[in-house]
Amino acid sequence: MPAYPSRVGEPPRRVLDAFGAVGVPEPLPGGAGRSIRVANAVYKQVDDEAEAQWAAEVLDTIDENGFRLARPLRAADGAFVVAGWTASRWVSGEDSAPRWAQLLAASRAFHAAVAGLPRPAFLDGRTHRWARADRVAWGEAAGRVVPELMPLLRRLEALRAPVTIPAQVVHGDLSGNLLYHPVLAPAILDFSPYYRPVAYAEAVAVVDGLLWYDADPRLVDAVGGDQPTQMLVRAAIFRLVAASERAREHEVGGGEDVTALESLVTVLEQAS
Repeated sequence: MPAYPSRVGEPPRRVLDAFGAVGVPEPLPGGAGRSIRVANAVYKQVDDEAEAQWAAEVLDTIDENGFRLARPLRAADGAFVVAGWTASRWVSGEDSAPRWAQLLAASRAFHAAVAGLPRPAFLDGRTHRWARADRVAWGEAAGRVVPELMPLLRRLEALRAPVTIPAQVVHGDLSGNLLYHPVLAPAILDFSPYYRPVAYAEAVAVVDGLLWYDADPRLVDAVGGDQPTQMLVRAAIFRLVAASERAREHEVGGGEDVTALESLVTVLEQAS
């Protein structure tokens, strides 16, 4: 994924005091440049406190079976969010390129654990580029992308067909948010909630593999469910529109995304 400048900053002293932090803040890779480790806790600045509160409440209660979690920590007063910051337990593991079999197994275990959760109300109010891209992917909003990407969007829209798969809460950004361990199950980080079919979460990870991790095109066959190609088409639209939104936000062209997206669209056309 193209790199753009990200904001890095340490939690305010009052946040660290609220969570009882003792130690020297150390920036961590990933987490959009906003993850700071202090001793055995990781602090992250959040954009949506309602979403962060909801995610912490969910992750605080589900059982780890086939995956590990960076469990949320509470402040001294019991709060999960303090002045726009959350804290979670630091977990061990290697931040490596996706290990696809482990990723898919952990995804399925995690989604079994969160099945049955009601649709979060905050989803309707989200306006960040990934939320906008998700709505376009599912035909809930019109696709408006930079000119360089419009032909590819039209090809993907031609492949999109109705689906009848039930939705549930899913983690929509798994590919770069797992830590791998030689003995323990993968640790799932940075819960990015959406309300879509489980196979869509898998498809987003697989699309990421083809776009960013030089994965074998045959990885598309690993997506489960009854309509895997339709999940992949929507995942490709999601990443394409998000790339266009990123290009607009940073006032750059979308040309650097065209080659990888062109190859992806061709793979999906051949699979349809």
